[in-house]
Amino acid sequence: MTIEITPAVPADLEALARLDGHIPPHRLAHKIAQGEILTARQDGQIIGWLRWGYFWDEIPFMNLLYVLEAYRRQGTAARLAAAWEAQMQEQGARQVLTSTLSNEDAQHLYRKWGYQDCGALLLPGEPLEILLRKDLPAPA
Repeated sequence: MTIEITPAVPADLEALARLDGHIPPHRLAHKIAQGEILTARQDGQIIGWLRWGYFWDEIPFMNLLYVLEAYRRQGTAARLAAAWEAQMQEQGARQVLTSTLSNEDAQHLYRKWGYQDCGALLLPGEPLEILLRKDLPAPA
């Protein structure tokens, strides 16, 4: 099956609100309106998404990359990340950031994709959060 990577649209709000319990629906709606969510779709259904914001209102920061379990290990996360990185590069970004908990396997994927550790954050009662950075080439 073909997987399409597309920006989220207002009609996606209900599905994303059901799937992504990390932020409230009104924030999801704002991110959709700002063009800060990419979706991966198979047969029109959302099977993964990537949402972002801006660190210091300047550096693109990937807040969440998620692929539904049944669709993992098929390259969907890599395609979402690559599409986001390309979009950020086209908009003039020279680097992107993300983070992951130290006890999550995602850190290994990010390093495989060229991200480098650049710091950490330790909140009370939480595992260490690893910050990762990837330099982007200048737009052609």
